[in-house]
Amino acid sequence: MGEVKRISLTEEMSLAAISRVCAHSAAFKAEYGYSPRAFVLTFGCQQNVADSEKLSGMALQMGYEITNTPEQADLILVNTCAIREHAEKRALSIVGQYKHLKEKKRDLIIGVCGCMVVQEHRREQLKKSYPYVDFVLGTSVLHRLPELLCRKLAEKRRIFGSEEEYAIAEEVPILRESHYRAWVSIMYGCNNFCSYCIVPYVRGRERSRAPQDVINEVRDLVARGYKDITLLGQNVNSYGKGENHGVDFAELLERLDQIEGDFVLRFMTSHPKDANRRLVDVMASGKHIAHHFHLPLQSGSDAILAAMNRHYDRAAYLSILDYMREKMPDIAVTSDIIVAFPGETEADFEDTLSMLRRARFDMIYSFIYSPRKGTPAAEMENQIPKEVASKRFDRLLALQEELSLESNAPLLHTEQRILCDGPSKTDAGMLSGRNGQNKIVFFEDDGTPAGEWVNVKIDRVAPFALYGKKI
Repeated sequence: MGEVKRISLTEEMSLAAISRVCAHSAAFKAEYGYSPRAFVLTFGCQQNVADSEKLSGMALQMGYEITNTPEQADLILVNTCAIREHAEKRALSIVGQYKHLKEKKRDLIIGVCGCMVVQEHRREQLKKSYPYVDFVLGTSVLHRLPELLCRKLAEKRRIFGSEEEYAIAEEVPILRESHYRAWVSIMYGCNNFCSYCIVPYVRGRERSRAPQDVINEVRDLVARGYKDITLLGQNVNSYGKGENHGVDFAELLERLDQIEGDFVLRFMTSHPKDANRRLVDVMASGKHIAHHFHLPLQSGSDAILAAMNRHYDRAAYLSILDYMREKMPDIAVTSDIIVAFPGETEADFEDTLSMLRRARFDMIYSFIYSPRKGTPAAEMENQIPKEVASKRFDRLLALQEELSLESNAPLLHTEQRILCDGPSKTDAGMLSGRNGQNKIVFFEDDGTPAGEWVNVKIDRVAPFALYGKKI
């Protein structure tokens, strides 16, 4: 790809915009007695969560306070997802509910950000059908929020530009949601063009951050007490491809593992074609790297994998999977499966079920195929009827539930080191956390604060969780 353009929020244009918005915030506080408030709503993946932490950080830098309720906000930012049609419709529905807030507070500014608005038809829909939306901001220009907000405040007009700037932005402030768990983006974009996926069209081509910038960020997080750090990328193990620094993902992970401290390193998401033995060897010998690998399979049929443009087959996938388990017998492997891809026959689906039995994933994230406008798969013939897709989906889930229970069974009566996440959202009176294999563990609420390491003796296993008592 050549040299990637690298920019900084401390550039003169950004600093001037930040200064002007800060002046507006100060005037607002002088008039109303409180600082303006910003509300950030996130849809989608961990990369979107990381992006939203930057949006919140920039808002805070410009004099806004962060609120958890849109009714209190003077600035609403909706960070959208485009991976499935349902995600877009849900985001649009929520944005529609903000109409009444704008009617009550005419100076409320509403911005829609993220993957969805990179698509021209969605930008036009927002412009024409959502007149109370003030601006859109695509994934590659989120760092331009201060300049866009400055323009909005000065010009009092809606802004719906389509310019994308596929660069690497550093020195963007981050307001992290957690004091012990952090997301660190190491690369952006995707070059794979899987036939069902919209990501390359909404996040651009692959571009990686400089190794030292990543190392400095992780080292700073560890120094500040962060204990669980996840490296993010649309295809994280293609890090460094096409760059001039000559560092691939395995080497980056090895360098990060050398940082001293009591922390765990995770990463997601990987592509099987780029998961190599060198990376597995680094994981196996590492002292901080979690023994968990999320490796999306998508289908167990070679014919469907070819139609998906995945660039591997069953044999290649199983080769790297077997090597992982040879080097790390305790590794947990999770995966993604798409059911009812166009043209999927009953035999193709049976291949997927047989692959699950052979691979024995600890857990899968499964989806019924959802057509995405602008992708090749959306135009393919032999789209699968919904009733067929639903039946296959149910069969897939039933099999995986059996396999997940079997994978958790050996952990009964073992002692697991858990990073506590605080009270369970689904089980009153229980705390939850995750072990080194990224498995959820529930244990009795004894007041242990979130972010503390605890040891738990497992006394019950279920398909998707472990239960035990704190030691």
